[in-house]
Amino acid sequence: MIEPSDAAARRAVAPVVCYPIADLPQPDLALYQHAAEGAALVAEAVAAPRDAACIEVPAGSFLRITCINGPQVGDLNLFNANDLTERFYSGKTRALHGTHVTTGDRLWSSFPQLRPMATIVADTLDWYGIDEFGGSVHDVIGTRCDPYTGRLLQGSDYHHCCHSNLMRALADHLDMSLAGAEPHVHDVLNVFMCTGFTRDTGQYFMKASPVRPDDYIEFFAEIDLLAVLSACPGGDCGSEHTSDTAPCHPLKMNVRTPVAGALAQWSPPKRNAYDGSHGR
Repeated sequence: MIEPSDAAARRAVAPVVCYPIADLPQPDLALYQHAAEGAALVAEAVAAPRDAACIEVPAGSFLRITCINGPQVGDLNLFNANDLTERFYSGKTRALHGTHVTTGDRLWSSFPQLRPMATIVADTLDWYGIDEFGGSVHDVIGTRCDPYTGRLLQGSDYHHCCHSNLMRALADHLDMSLAGAEPHVHDVLNVFMCTGFTRDTGQYFMKASPVRPDDYIEFFAEIDLLAVLSACPGGDCGSEHTSDTAPCHPLKMNVRTPVAGALAQWSPPKRNAYDGSHGR
């Protein structure tokens, strides 16, 4: 194709942010962080390497995901614990907050509810920022490693990718079949994963995560949550995305509940106020 004479002018058009978020209701981060200081441990679960685990997080509690033995990334699904059809919406979270999330950002739920499910209140990797390659941590751009893409690209079956791990954990937790669980598994928050897009071809890339033992990310549960976390078979994702040979480590989830009265000024977010008529 011949480049048009005004190509440079077209490329020079200034971008416009699609969703200015100045008018979004802002979380009371100071209130949440103060409540977290005195919160007591009430539940704990560990996602074994190349496997997944579930934990329930009551509204008004805190979910902390911690790297415990060595650099490891995780794929996180979130559900309304009382209604699996309301789940984490990575695409809208990305549109509102950007390709990667950190302290103060929120994880939004699917239509028709579209409300905050969780707010990030602490992130020990928030120092990382954006590196020289355009990479950053905790992305909402990747989907999850899965056996279907593996079959498509490598021509072989691999059963301990994050999609399958999440399926097994959800099925076991809810006592349902794998076939029943699969439609509920959705695009993830890639916890601790360092990713971006190459500047020449625009391809999604990963690099070794900067996470180290005792690093964590902590969420405030805005509604009752069911969290499902896979310890990715890629380990720190510095070499292979799905592998039986990459060094892998467990990830710990714990739930902490604030002392009575610590959240007296807080109430769970209501469902989105759109009337649902869709022009009819």
